[in-house]
Amino acid sequence: MIDPVSNFDQPAPATSAPPRNASLLEVVGAVFGSFLGIRRGKAMRRDEVSIKPQQVIIVGVILAAVLVVSLLVLVQVIIRAAGA
Repeated sequence: MIDPVSNFDQPAPATSAPPRNASLLEVVGAVFGSFLGIRRGKAMRRDEVSIKPQQVIIVGVILAAVLVVSLLVLVQVIIRAAGA
């Protein structure tokens, strides 16, 4: 009988090259796609290896701030247009 727990004792197979770091554009695309909820499974698996959590946090905070400022500007433009 095969013991299913014994597979955890074996080391993971070695890869030929370490995973590369994601570019800024890839991180922005991943975070923006997550904001919209449109991430493909293949891209998500690729990103989990190449994108570091610190990158996601920094880009996420920046994109959230840009979104809030954009909404505030949009509301001000609408208010000024309605008042004129």
